[in-house]
Amino acid sequence: MPLRDFVRSKCPSLLREYRASRLLFNGHLQTAYGAYGNFSTVDRVVYDRSLIRLIDGGTLSLDFTPPEDERYLPEDTPIVVAFHGLTGGSNEAYVRSIIAPVTAPANEGGLGYRAVVVNFRGCAGTPVTSEQLYHCGNTDDARQALMYVAQKYPKARLIGIGFSLGANVLVRYLAQEGERSRLVAGCALGCPWDLHSVSYKLSNGAWLDRMYSRTLAHNMATLIKSHAHKLANNPKLSEALPYLLALPAPTLWDFDTYYTFEHRSAGAPCPFQSPGDFYRWASSHNVLADVRVPLLAINADDDPIVRDLPVDVGGNPLVSLVVTRGGGHLGWFASEEEGMLRRRRTRWVKKPVLEWLRAVGEDLVVDLPRGQPLRTNGEYVSEVGRPDLGYREVEGGGKFSGETLRIEGLVSGF
Repeated sequence: MPLRDFVRSKCPSLLREYRASRLLFNGHLQTAYGAYGNFSTVDRVVYDRSLIRLIDGGTLSLDFTPPEDERYLPEDTPIVVAFHGLTGGSNEAYVRSIIAPVTAPANEGGLGYRAVVVNFRGCAGTPVTSEQLYHCGNTDDARQALMYVAQKYPKARLIGIGFSLGANVLVRYLAQEGERSRLVAGCALGCPWDLHSVSYKLSNGAWLDRMYSRTLAHNMATLIKSHAHKLANNPKLSEALPYLLALPAPTLWDFDTYYTFEHRSAGAPCPFQSPGDFYRWASSHNVLADVRVPLLAINADDDPIVRDLPVDVGGNPLVSLVVTRGGGHLGWFASEEEGMLRRRRTRWVKKPVLEWLRAVGEDLVVDLPRGQPLRTNGEYVSEVGRPDLGYREVEGGGKFSGETLRIEGLVSGF
């Protein structure tokens, strides 16, 4: 069955018009509500955190739910692997809005799946143990996290979902791995696609555009300041950090002039000559043709951050791009009746996403296991053919409630 027909038959919510909440009638309001609204009482999720140390010394935290000591699930239960936005994590409301119903028992209206959120270096309380953070073009951390999940649950099919920057990482991973992808399918929400377009237009646009750009740069600067003592061991960054931290109100373009394009990554033509070169390399719109598993992408036409969409999806019949009228950046807030006189705001997007995850989790024919075989290489577990990548589990982590995790100084929702 062609993917278009598969989506139409399995995701009926996408065939119905999205209607934004009356008070959140444009993309700016949708995005602002996602950043500043109070979501502490909804979509509560209890995570059980595992920490893995990578060969380069970096650390990732993987937040699993439901905790194994709270609910038994069969070994072959599908697992949704989530990748958060720019400086987000498992605590973000947009992440929990999907993870909560994904992992709720079927008799409570959920899918009854297992889920894990991959927190990038330094995010959501993840310790920084190397001289590198992460960036939008780096897929190796995602790759190593998936090695760990695949080894822990070898009988389970893994389904990826990415939000904003995490969607960009997801799409690039799927394109790079092709048929070898450990993920059987993907879902990309609010993917920025053309990073050069996003950063340039936000950094050089009207005052509102620059506000978004400065908010995103502020989040990155806050994250870096909190780990500056460790990152100073990186020779390139140690030269750039004083200039970077002295910028009064940097835009994304200003910020990355000193930071991101100095980062090295496998296959990257480092050093990059400019932030523009880095953005072009790190974008995902230009690799869609290489994706070899079903991918559903959803963007809003009034997203104030993402303006240019790959409507041709690279000519790839395995990719379906849905563009909604309204929704902002990772918003998609709608109103639902709650009793006779009350209405409550909900995220419309979780309905089609859950339909998609159920379809690829239960109706998609796949062969397991996927990906290159894993083997122990000294104290690390590595993938055959990639001795430079690997992980070992380290002490730390434990259970916590996602909605209670607060990271000081960061604007949520991105």
